[in-house]
Amino acid sequence: MKREHYIKIIAPVFITLLLFATQVVYIGVFMHLFSSPWKYVLAMIPLFFIGVSLNNLFERIKEIRSGEEDDISKY
Repeated sequence: MKREHYIKIIAPVFITLLLFATQVVYIGVFMHLFSSPWKYVLAMIPLFFIGVSLNNLFERIKEIRSGEEDDISKY
């Protein structure tokens, strides 16, 4: 992989890590504040966002590696 690809991957990885960290904090808050049955239900929401953001990150990395960085040009 070219050096320019690594540079273009840094921003999506950084944003995904930030989102992951905030969602982990939300899970911790839900586990601490709510009663037993509700905390597990509410913890599923941040877990869903973590999964979606990881999927989005992998799709973006595939786009960068294949050279399709400019999605706007398709429209």
